[in-house]
Amino acid sequence: MELRRYFDLLLRWWWLIALGTLLAAGSAYIFSKRSVPVYQASSTLLVDQSKQASTDYTSIMTSERLTQTYAEWLRKRPVLDEAIDRLNLPMTTVALANAIKVTAVRNTQLLVISVEDTNPARAAAIANLLPEIFREQSTSMQAQRFTSAKTSVEEQLTQVRGDIGRAQEAINKAQAAGDATELIRLQADLRELQASETTLTKSLSDIRLEEAKTTDNLFAIERAEAPTRPIRPRTSQNTLLAAVVGAMLALGAIFLIEYLNDVLKNPDDVQNTLGLTTLGAVPEVEALLGELTVVESGQSGAAESYRVLRTNLQFAAVDRPLRTLLVTSPSPGEGKSRTAANLGAALAQAGRRVILVDADLHRPRLHRLFKLPNNTGLTTALVNGGAVLDQLLRDTAVPGLRVLTSGPLPPNAAELLGAVAMKTLLVELTEQADIVVLDSPPAMALSDTALLSTQTDGVLLVLYADKTRREMARRTLDALQQVQARVVGVVLNRVPARGRGYYYYYYQYYHSGGYYHSGDGRNGADSSKPRRRSLFGSRRQPVEQEPTAENA
Repeated sequence: MELRRYFDLLLRWWWLIALGTLLAAGSAYIFSKRSVPVYQASSTLLVDQSKQASTDYTSIMTSERLTQTYAEWLRKRPVLDEAIDRLNLPMTTVALANAIKVTAVRNTQLLVISVEDTNPARAAAIANLLPEIFREQSTSMQAQRFTSAKTSVEEQLTQVRGDIGRAQEAINKAQAAGDATELIRLQADLRELQASETTLTKSLSDIRLEEAKTTDNLFAIERAEAPTRPIRPRTSQNTLLAAVVGAMLALGAIFLIEYLNDVLKNPDDVQNTLGLTTLGAVPEVEALLGELTVVESGQSGAAESYRVLRTNLQFAAVDRPLRTLLVTSPSPGEGKSRTAANLGAALAQAGRRVILVDADLHRPRLHRLFKLPNNTGLTTALVNGGAVLDQLLRDTAVPGLRVLTSGPLPPNAAELLGAVAMKTLLVELTEQADIVVLDSPPAMALSDTALLSTQTDGVLLVLYADKTRREMARRTLDALQQVQARVVGVVLNRVPARGRGYYYYYYQYYHSGGYYHSGDGRNGADSSKPRRRSLFGSRRQPVEQEPTAENA
């Protein structure tokens, strides 16, 4: 049942889902088509460390860190400014930096330079130029550093060698003079100078070796080529994703609307909110068939719904037969008078003696529905206790159905309906009919309904589908229960019948749930008519139990 409800919900709101999907997909498509295509070119570089003989863990870590350093260096301002100058790019350094992505391939010495641009050739040119500029700047920087170091060492080495030459001359003079003490001192100084020379010579050699190792160690192993297809916008993908998002947003909006919609829509809502059984569901199409649907359009689905209500009332009153039934609703305009009139006609068509009483002494309608005079009626019987009841009951076009109209409207309706005379009148009416159906004022508007509910065998609550609010229906039920009224069930009126909509759901609900047991009555006015196909294609006509005065 829950799956069917969700399915019916989707069918009812399919237009919103379709609209959300089309709007989102269309907007994404138009936006993608109007967007400037962006291309991506990539080049792959190798950070070469082959000149380093050591392969220990420290060297490996140094290599990986060097690769990460180069990846950051390639996106720095000196490299980017030079690229802008050489290619005369129409963009700022920040814009170029945002268009470049340098990625170090994990566990390798590879760098991938990706450049995005609206011009595919320019994207490839930038990707290929950046490594060249980097090598030039790196070589220049290293050369400057090593040149400065070599110059300093060479100057020191020249000075030390000059000092060695002078020390040698001093030693020669000391030997010639035969000064042994001076000779020993000069020879010690010479040895220190020679040691300094050796150290400086080694330093110079190390600098030259280091310079050789760090020169030109970044190589392009795959040059960038101008791409032929843009990486974005991806029109098909964007349109599809937008369509999915639009549908999901529409679904979310639908469930939110349904959650916030505080109205009774189906029998499950009635059961969950009020704990009452829905005895009948009258389709919305009834409004187009006239007021007395059972009489004027006996073969319609709306008339069938009243016959369903007729039989369900019989089964709802198995333990305690209904001789008097009060029909009411929470507020005006929910179809209680029409329901009472059509239910009375359906009961009469099943062979029952029915009296309809218009107990709405504020806005009576039964005399208009049956086109009867209203100069005398219920108020006449209540005020003039000696009035002959047979003279007040009006015959109708439906055999077995009589109507007691409201009569002149009194200023003290509640007092009249709550008086002993009303109880006495109901006893007299039940003696002349199998069932007495009373049309009362709206329960929440006036106290008349509460007074009448205590004098009848049961109350039938009429609710307007998709209009009656849960809180209003709950308050109405509470008010009736406070006076210990017996509410036998609910009639859901004006149920939408949009395709496989709510009315289809209710139709299946009654058949599959065991609520639909009736068909045409044995003595009903329409019992002799040929079997018909229902609104939904079923030829099944349930057989109604033989009506009796007891179970009416």
